[in-house]
Amino acid sequence: MKRHHFFLYILVLSIPFFLGLVVWQSNRYQNLENELKRLEQTQAEWVESNKRLIAGITEYSSPKRIEDIAVNQLSLIKIKPESLLQVRITEGKE
Repeated sequence: MKRHHFFLYILVLSIPFFLGLVVWQSNRYQNLENELKRLEQTQAEWVESNKRLIAGITEYSSPKRIEDIAVNQLSLIKIKPESLLQVRITEGKE
């Protein structure tokens, strides 16, 4: 009879333990889910930021913009191909 009571006590004491374990696991799951949502939001913000940066690079490196800066800000002029003199240096044979 004592053995029967022992298992009954173990069963009765283990129920709150397992309930506590379920609560702990649920809490842990909720925390991880919140962290995942936060990380996904951060990732989405970085993707949008990268898209804006790439668009800026494209805009700033456009040939039209570079030519505009060269002509209007640096006062450079575009030379005609026939005005270009090319000099080639070849290695001499000794």
